Amino acid sequence: MKVARLYGFNDIRIEEIAVPEIGPGEALVRVMASGICSGDVMPWYIAKKAPLVLGHEPAGEIVKTGKDVKGFTVGERVFVHHHAPCMDCAFCMRGDHVQCPKWKELGIEPGGISEYIRIKENTLKRDTLKLPEGVSYEDATLIEPVACVVKSFRRSRIKRSDTVAILGLGVMGMIHILLARHYGGKRVIGIDRVPFRLKRALELGADMVIDFVKSDVVAEIRDNTEKGGADVVIVGPNAVQAMTEGLRIVAPGGTVVFFTPAKPGEILNIDPNELYFKDITITTSYSCGPDDTKEALGLIERGLIRTEELVTHRFRIEDTQRAYRVVADAGDSLKTLIVFQQRA
Repeated sequence: MKVARLYGFNDIRIEEIAVPEIGPGEALVRVMASGICSGDVMPWYIAKKAPLVLGHEPAGEIVKTGKDVKGFTVGERVFVHHHAPCMDCAFCMRGDHVQCPKWKELGIEPGGISEYIRIKENTLKRDTLKLPEGVSYEDATLIEPVACVVKSFRRSRIKRSDTVAILGLGVMGMIHILLARHYGGKRVIGIDRVPFRLKRALELGADMVIDFVKSDVVAEIRDNTEKGGADVVIVGPNAVQAMTEGLRIVAPGGTVVFFTPAKPGEILNIDPNELYFKDITITTSYSCGPDDTKEALGLIERGLIRTEELVTHRFRIEDTQRAYRVVADAGDSLKTLIVFQQRA
């Protein structure tokens, strides 16, 4: 079978390897579509993992099940989360699924951008979801990204009538815009520098957008919000500068969510006195768990998230290198998929 293996950011090779063998409690899935995560184009992040088979947003069809598999049969269409918790440890007991040691193990082999994947037993049991009629394979590639946003809003402590500012309008920023009102936001502000993304944010429901190259973001937020800041600020870019900006535009009593990690070793300077007396909360939102993926699937099934609004580019597996360059270059791209067209 074909896989896309990364050796370096500009060195993604299409290789032929054996189809994975499955064991008891496992399943083999023929991949129909797989998304490219924006996190996978952060050079420092992927460099420490190389070489690896890319992709962790796959959807496909079960073609084989191992002994003792219950609840899944050959021919069923599924979304597969690449991580799944044990549901029994101290972390899982309090809902911190992403800190579970079992969750940190990769639950699929070899990776989502391959013709077939092996679903390990724990992943099959804990976070593999059957696709309802009407949810396509391409729709299903959005389950994991949407689930990350579900968790982000949960951790933001968003309340009814909040003003939400979203810094960074890639696909994850757009999903935040699409769901902000669903989770209680009243006014939604998008911040970016790419004209295509600013325009699309307005089309998807943002009340206003700010080009941070042309405008003073702090002044714009101050002049256009009741409290002189946003109640919830989602910081998408993986840069300390963006995190600092997020802290400058949050309202007293508000929450800043760091949605993406900064490079290891980078330092964020904050004034704890100001945080204290303004009652500002800083939180992070890393990945997602089974409750989030189930909720995400429901949102997609109900039409709150639609592929046609987010997917801008589709490539064959042979063109994975070009697909990653499109994601890294931003421009007029949002969600980019690898689609196995011969199986559509």
